[in-house]
Amino acid sequence: MNSFLRATNRLVGHRFYAKDIRFGPDARALMLQGVDILADAVSVTLGPKGRNVIIEQSWGSPKITKDGVTVAKAIDLKCRFQNVGAKLVQDVANNTNEQAGDGTTTATVLARAIAKEGFDRISKGANPIETRRGIMMAVEVVLEKLKAMSKQVTTPEEIAQVATISANGDRIIGDLISNAMKKVGKDGVITVKDGKTLQDELETIEGMKFDRGYISPYFMNTAKGARCEFQDCFVLFSEKKISSVQSIIPALELANTARKPLLIIAEDIDGEALTTLVLNRLKVGLQVCAVKAPGFGDNRKNVLHDMAIATGGLVFGDDAELTKLEDVQLADFGKVTEAIITKDDTLLMKGKGDAKEVERRVQTIKDEIEHTTSEYEKEKLQERLAKMSNGVAVLKVGGSSEVEVNEKKDRITDALNATRAAVAEGTVPGGGVALLRCLSVLDSVKVENEDQKVGVDIIRKALRMPCMTIAKNAGVDGAVIVEKVLNMEGSMGYDALHNKFVDMAKAGIIDPTKVVRSALIDASGVASLLTTAECVVTEIPKEEKEGGAPGGMGGMGGMGGMGGMGGMGGF
Repeated sequence: MNSFLRATNRLVGHRFYAKDIRFGPDARALMLQGVDILADAVSVTLGPKGRNVIIEQSWGSPKITKDGVTVAKAIDLKCRFQNVGAKLVQDVANNTNEQAGDGTTTATVLARAIAKEGFDRISKGANPIETRRGIMMAVEVVLEKLKAMSKQVTTPEEIAQVATISANGDRIIGDLISNAMKKVGKDGVITVKDGKTLQDELETIEGMKFDRGYISPYFMNTAKGARCEFQDCFVLFSEKKISSVQSIIPALELANTARKPLLIIAEDIDGEALTTLVLNRLKVGLQVCAVKAPGFGDNRKNVLHDMAIATGGLVFGDDAELTKLEDVQLADFGKVTEAIITKDDTLLMKGKGDAKEVERRVQTIKDEIEHTTSEYEKEKLQERLAKMSNGVAVLKVGGSSEVEVNEKKDRITDALNATRAAVAEGTVPGGGVALLRCLSVLDSVKVENEDQKVGVDIIRKALRMPCMTIAKNAGVDGAVIVEKVLNMEGSMGYDALHNKFVDMAKAGIIDPTKVVRSALIDASGVASLLTTAECVVTEIPKEEKEGGAPGGMGGMGGMGGMGGMGGMGGF
């Protein structure tokens, strides 16, 4: 009995966990290793002389990229505690990417610097909660200084400079984005697609273009290019499917009397209605064409109403059913100067809608963009906005292989996001100079205790890191470069591409304020929370049995025992 009690006490003395739990310095040290691994992989891409990272993919060829967030997302560590640290910094890169679309590498470098210094100070006895307060106070002061330093972007040259810096010093990409913005305006939609040639191309689509072509090839009226072209034509919009002839005869008669071509855009046109249109087109030579409405569900309704307002028409068959298709009048048609319909898409040029109505619709869409939280909805709304205002610019990325095109596509997308951020909030000197110029304002932070002062000092050290990393990637001593830049004034800084000190603003080395601001906010928020951790809980990885799943069949080996049946021969 005594031995049983002793054994029970021994068991109670041990802690049995279903999860792996680490405390204090032990947990922090492992997390910091994860932060370091991720930050090392991401930071090699920073600056004009930053290198690429090759990422193996489960399908297709490996990806070559210089985009910080793409590298961060690809990292998954075997040790669960290291992985916790890495994933938290990955979140920093993700947040910055969502907010500004660029600056993810800077955010990662800042996060590592804050976490590393924070862990070090806390292990020496600083209070983590008060230290975090100090960090957040310092960040607020730095953000005010950045706002004061910011200069608005006005000229196409400045837009090209921002894009060039973000695209890793590629002037061609900078000019391409600058031209695209010039053509479609600041609110215009610029999309990036794979090109078909070796060169990068810019295509601008003015007017309303959507990806639906004619329903039947019999509607073609020009053999060249296999398309249907109308000048000065009527457009009939319907939300519902058109199947009966009776519903469209009044519209056809009106168009024929007015001697104008008619384009019908409806949910679908089939049955006898489609047959009648095709026969009239072939036998009588009636200028008519039918196209399915673009999109699905609510999006289709909205796009149809956009087109109706842009062309001055009316949408039939909506939920209210106020007007029937049979009661159509001349004033209900939309009017466009030119319509081009191919088998794949339709382009409506110079709609004759009321300018005030169009402006009102544009404002409504802008309001919706501000209030929506869904990225997908925001994208669709921006497409609609572009079609209503200045059109769409498509950047077609050229290259000799898929790997090359994807690498360039990453850089162009970053440059595009950086340019939009610069237009929104202006620019500050690049190359990490803006953050170095903020060091002087940290002396003005009023702290309540020593631990808060420690937090301010952590930010003071972290702000040097981006400039130091850029210099290090360029093969020079980062600490020496930072000291030299600190001894200079204004926007003077280190041009890593040409290895000389220049006026960053005049040399066109500028960063969007929004990018620098987002990087600092996200890095300080997550990294300072990381330093407050005293305990980390992770899953215990399940031990894989040797040989994987089929190995379970190994038990069948027992059948070997059937050999004993040989003994039956004794009967």
